[in-house]
Amino acid sequence: MDEFGSLKELYIKIRPALILKKDELHKQGMKQIVEADIWNYLKKKKWMNTIDLSLSEMVNDILELDSEELDIFTKKELSKIERVLDIEEILDL
Repeated sequence: MDEFGSLKELYIKIRPALILKKDELHKQGMKQIVEADIWNYLKKKKWMNTIDLSLSEMVNDILELDSEELDIFTKKELSKIERVLDIEEILDL
């Protein structure tokens, strides 16, 4: 198993795969997807309860990711964000 000192170190190692997948999704028309969406989806849905996951397994998960499931997850996550109208911004218009 690959050992990493921190989550940040791990993220840096797998970032090229995240970028590659993001670019692939953009070519498929999913231009709203960013690296963090892919990372968060896999972290919460696939890797959460996994023990001794290797770097190669993580990269494979990124590259084999189901784009429809990611899209559903991302839309759900965005719907949780509180959307508040800042009245001060309107008054400044």
